[in-house]
Amino acid sequence: MTGPDERRPDPRPLVVAVDGPSGSGKSSVSREVARRLGLAYLDTGAMYRAACWSVLAAGIDPADTDTVAGHVRALPLAVGTDPSAPAFGVGDVDVTDAIRETRISTAVSAVASNAGVRTELRRRQREIIDDARTGPCRGCVAEGRDITTVVAPDAEVRLLLTADERSRLARRALEVHGSADAEALRATRDQVLRRDADDSAVTSFLTAADGVHHLDSSSLDFDQTVRAVLDLVAGATAVADGDADGDADGDAGLASGAGLRSH
Repeated sequence: MTGPDERRPDPRPLVVAVDGPSGSGKSSVSREVARRLGLAYLDTGAMYRAACWSVLAAGIDPADTDTVAGHVRALPLAVGTDPSAPAFGVGDVDVTDAIRETRISTAVSAVASNAGVRTELRRRQREIIDDARTGPCRGCVAEGRDITTVVAPDAEVRLLLTADERSRLARRALEVHGSADAEALRATRDQVLRRDADDSAVTSFLTAADGVHHLDSSSLDFDQTVRAVLDLVAGATAVADGDADGDADGDAGLASGAGLRSH
C-alpha cells in the first residue's frame, strides 16, 4: 500500500544506503522510502542484472571472466532513478522487464561475482549517487550488496535490512510465483539461498558493519518496515541537527518495536 508523501523540507543532501539478502524486502521498501521522501532510487542489483542480460545477448560465456569484464566496462547502460518507474536500458533496448526473467536470475551470480564487473559497476553507482546529491532530488536511496560499506560508506543513513529464511523465501515466492505454498517455496529456495551463498563470497551483506543500523523485518509487514526506515531517517536527521535527546528517544522506541539495532 502506498503511503503519504513525506518530502523533506531540509535542503541538505541525504543518502540512505540499504544492504540485505535476497527476499529481505530491501528493493520494495527502498523504493517506497525514496518515493515518500522525494529522493532518487538506485537499484544496484538491477545494474548487475542488466549487465548479465547484455553478456548473454552477446553470446559471451559468463564464466569467461576477462571477456565479461571487458564487455561490461564498455556497456552502454542507462539507469533510471525514478522510484515510481525505475527503468533500465542497454543501448537502445529497454531491458526493464527482461532482466527479471528466470534465465537472468539463474546466471547473474556469475557476472555479479566477477571482480572486474564489480569494480566497474561500483564506480558507476558512486557517480549516480554523487549526481543525485547535487540534483533536484538532493539525495538518493541506494540498495543492494555492500552499499553501506563499499559503495556509499559516507551515507547519512546506513541500514542492513534482514529477515529470517522462512520470511524471505515466502516473500520471494509471492513475488515470483504469486503464491507462498509448499511448491512455490521449493521452487524459490535454490534461487534465493544459492544467490546469497554465491554473493557472500565476494561481498558482505549478512552482518551489519560498525555504524550500520540493523532492522529485522521478519515480524513486520511492508508498511511497518517502511515506517521503521522513515523513523530511522528522521532520527539521523535529528542527530545532524544536534537533537541528541530526541534521537535517543526515537532509537529506543524503534529498538523495542521494530527490531532495530545499531552496531
